[in-house]
Amino acid sequence: MVAQVFGRERAEALLDGLNGPEARQAKNHLAGFAALSSARRQARVAVEFGVRPDAAARLRGVMEAASEVLRREIFRRLPPYHRSLFPERQLEPPDAAATPAVCALAERLIREATR
Repeated sequence: MVAQVFGRERAEALLDGLNGPEARQAKNHLAGFAALSSARRQARVAVEFGVRPDAAARLRGVMEAASEVLRREIFRRLPPYHRSLFPERQLEPPDAAATPAVCALAERLIREATR
């Protein structure tokens, strides 16, 4: 995964130094990872390596720029450790104004801010 993320074009060449079953296994993992869409690769990297170090600042920026309906939906969807960034907000039940499009946008903005 690291070879693909940081080496892209050279990823396979970076694995050429491995021998035996480890080499086959690494190349199989690389092929599977390279075959994923960009969004899925980013998601895997985020899951494996955690959130961005500047995720808190990015989330604050997103919340500041969002409309109130979107802010409520973003806050509802944040994990508890990120909700603590916004002590002035309270968890509210889903709002009727939160259309499926608003909900999808909230999810996307959270992913983009934290990965």
